[in-house]
Amino acid sequence: MPRFEFTEGSSSKFWEITLEGTTLTKRWGRIGTDGQEKVEEFDSKAEAKKAYDSQIREKEGKGYTRVEAGEGDDGGEATAESAVNPDLEAAILAKPDDVKGYLAYAEWLKGEGDPRAELILLQHSALEAPAATRKKVATLIEAHANELLGESLAEAVSDETLKLEWHLGFIREARLGQVDYDSTADIPDLLAELLAHPSARFLSRLTLGMASFDGENDYDEALAVLAKAKPAPPLRSLFIGDFEFPDETEISWTQVGDLKALYKAYPQLQELRVRGGEIGFGKIDLPELRSFTVETGGLHQGAVKEIVKAKWPKLESLEIWFGQENYGASGGVKDLQPLLDAEGVPALRKLGLRNAEFTDELCAALPRSKILAQIEALDLSMGTMSDAGADTLAQNAKAFAHLKTLDVTQNFLTKAGQKTVATVAKSVASGNQRTPYDEESRYAAVGE
Repeated sequence: MPRFEFTEGSSSKFWEITLEGTTLTKRWGRIGTDGQEKVEEFDSKAEAKKAYDSQIREKEGKGYTRVEAGEGDDGGEATAESAVNPDLEAAILAKPDDVKGYLAYAEWLKGEGDPRAELILLQHSALEAPAATRKKVATLIEAHANELLGESLAEAVSDETLKLEWHLGFIREARLGQVDYDSTADIPDLLAELLAHPSARFLSRLTLGMASFDGENDYDEALAVLAKAKPAPPLRSLFIGDFEFPDETEISWTQVGDLKALYKAYPQLQELRVRGGEIGFGKIDLPELRSFTVETGGLHQGAVKEIVKAKWPKLESLEIWFGQENYGASGGVKDLQPLLDAEGVPALRKLGLRNAEFTDELCAALPRSKILAQIEALDLSMGTMSDAGADTLAQNAKAFAHLKTLDVTQNFLTKAGQKTVATVAKSVASGNQRTPYDEESRYAAVGE
């Protein structure tokens, strides 16, 4: 129980507070006495924690000073440790979609008195009757938040800094990010705690939202935490930069950082999506990747070359945003030649060459490319396509006729240009066009 004391003049007082679930217990009085006690109940743990923090700040504001805590006190609720069994975990990691491994783990956890056993069994029954057990699952997770998450992660869940999806007793999906400008959550620290927790041992999908609303939104520290996680979770999907621009921050104000260390740590990744600026790719080695997306307002020439030189034997979807020269974009069609020649991407079916300031040049290069014949969906949106580019597509309509979809939205087509390109593919999206001030003022949709 945290203890605070105030000694000044004739005053010699103490004040203590304890938080347990939705209950606050306070004791106060003269130092040397037992004092008085008051218990407050709240409707939720989040409300109780908010009152706990607020009352401590109030006492500190009045001059109370925290003194040595009692034995076992950590300033809040105690955190129990979850039981772990490396052999059973290895069986689940080998076959992550096989429920038998989870059920075997539940049997072992029963003997350890671990509440995760009940959670696994509840969620297993929910696979057949989700509506009937959803509330029971939520109640169990809340009741055993300390064992299943620990105090810091439970608090992050309560204020929505951390959002989780549980599967058979373990966290399958997680989204972590500051919620607003008042947030003081340390995202790298919370990420490190999450990755080290037994509940995240089989984490499959991870999304990082805003790392910081204060200044630049920088993911360097979070990437370092991800790269050093021991053991690393079996991530299949990773999204770095899940923020709204320009509402939360501008895309160019975000520094993603160097991704190279992630390739060795997470070779099983099947989906990688990155949003922001200052991205370092290096030699990309992700042999299991099926989908790769980079959303930026300024992709430099070196990064373009690193992307198109990657060898992705299973990649099915590739989306690249190039951006504006004013925000660091450089390079052009010639730098895309390995991709246009279909090198290293035998399984590619969806291609997005978006947000480019050379879209008309792409319209001219694609009909002659080898990659066009193997893709089913082509996205040239958010760029600088003019009616001249639309004419080029129409003149080479035979080369594009096999496409299931073609997206040319948010370019600079007139109504006539939209009509020209309307029948180039089976389905063509051409609305939401922008209007240039003059022929020289066309620009990629996203820069800053």
